[in-house]
Amino acid sequence: MAAPMWSHLKASQRLPLTGLLSRTHWIPAAGLRTFDIPPDFSGVSLKDRPKLKFVNKVPDLVKVKKEPKNLRDIRGPATEGRDFQEGEYGIVALGGGYLHWGHFEMMRLTLNRTLSPRTTFSRWLVVPPHKPVTRKGLGQRMGGGKGAVDHYVTPVKTDQLILEVGGRCEFEEVLPILTQVAKKLPFPAKAVSRETLKIARCELEERELSNQNPWTFERLASRNMLGCRKWLSPYDLRFKGKFWGKRFLPNRV
Repeated sequence: MAAPMWSHLKASQRLPLTGLLSRTHWIPAAGLRTFDIPPDFSGVSLKDRPKLKFVNKVPDLVKVKKEPKNLRDIRGPATEGRDFQEGEYGIVALGGGYLHWGHFEMMRLTLNRTLSPRTTFSRWLVVPPHKPVTRKGLGQRMGGGKGAVDHYVTPVKTDQLILEVGGRCEFEEVLPILTQVAKKLPFPAKAVSRETLKIARCELEERELSNQNPWTFERLASRNMLGCRKWLSPYDLRFKGKFWGKRFLPNRV
């Protein structure tokens, strides 16, 4: 008798059922949502010039001094420019490389056109192009000395921050813009925040400390097992095999 009575009352005006069900009241649940509390940006101050500054294509030098390639500028981990200064989000390099003037213009135009100067600001964390790169014209014979200066570049090492963004915004708002810029750089890069950058560095340190494999690259190279020192360079011994030229090998412990 209870089942037919329940189906009959269900098709009616949904009146409270006293005695047949344990719950005697209908509780409306649709439309009730719990939202996170928005962040407080009351203590965040904006800059007088929130946009990225224009970078000169040629440095202000009285006399240009030609240099060799000197790939040590982009090899190994960065020793400076690894921490944020005033911003909360930015782009970090995952490998070494050179930034041309066109890369600076691409980053400047993209961020200045997409980010609002009323709520955000951005700053450079790398110096303008200052290293000269020479080049000879097509069809010239070998010899004749070093070629003329063609353009200038900025060396960037692994784990070095390129720019930073701050203001009254969250990381999810600027993540698509920074990711779009990072994909166009001549070396692998990634958009990070203060928290994500700290977590990534802690994971690398924890992996080294919790490694249970005794046959690490450092042990094999330092003891010259199977004569491996014959094919290794001094940079491999110095960086413990974590860098292959300008490329960073994060999976090697």
